Amino acid sequence: MTTKVPVELSSTPGIVDGSNATAITIGSDELVTFSTGITSTAAANTLGATSFSEADLTNVGTIYADQYLGDADTDSGIVLPGSDIMTFHTANSERMRIDSSGNLLVGTTQTPLTLLSDGHSGFGVSGADDYIVSSRFNGASGYFKRENSNGSVLEFLRDASNVGSITVTTTATAFNTSSDYRLKENVDYTWDATTRLKQLKPARFNFKSDETNTLVDGFLAHEVSSIVPEAITGEKDAVDSEGNPEYQGIDQSKLVPLLVKTIQELEARITTLEG
Repeated sequence: MTTKVPVELSSTPGIVDGSNATAITIGSDELVTFSTGITSTAAANTLGATSFSEADLTNVGTIYADQYLGDADTDSGIVLPGSDIMTFHTANSERMRIDSSGNLLVGTTQTPLTLLSDGHSGFGVSGADDYIVSSRFNGASGYFKRENSNGSVLEFLRDASNVGSITVTTTATAFNTSSDYRLKENVDYTWDATTRLKQLKPARFNFKSDETNTLVDGFLAHEVSSIVPEAITGEKDAVDSEGNPEYQGIDQSKLVPLLVKTIQELEARITTLEG
């Protein structure tokens, strides 16, 4: 049978010289004696008991029979309550846990996916999937703060390369994607925008999940993919390995260059007609 014994975390060495070379003694009565004169008591400290007396172990951090690393009396430290869960406590309250699925949960016991539901607050990192959830009931779900200066609050990287950012000033927020001329080649200013723009099919519709059936203006992603492919993510009618839909998305800001070029072309025609 494997039994965990106390682990001394003090910065003071247990053995200073030959006069106290015996640091720990385990007697025939199965009690543990430390070289400092600290001796476990039969009531609280037989091996396998639930905890060590705090009075006996001043300034010593202890693993308490696979249950605590810290101060058991005030419930502050790392707690192993069973069921493959590790919890972290301060001031008699749980603050964080790692659950049996490897999810990291802060300020909540809900799973990261459940945090997305109304009525839950907390922060979670999924141990199985690539997502992070921050949720606050009746408030913003997340905050990104930069102190006393303008600049980035969030950077997006692919491998080691920066491909976008969210930056702030004292009055505004900007959502940026890569656009430096040094990243580009085959630059052409003479392409026909008007013809391509006329192929787009702006529509009005409501989303099925919107119980109010509110009409919005937009596009159907697959109808845009052949005209401005960089604006669309995903494939039409795609499903995952279990047959669940993998929906297409659109970045409508990618349509702006086409709109601007078309306006310039129309302006040139108007100028010619006026002349």
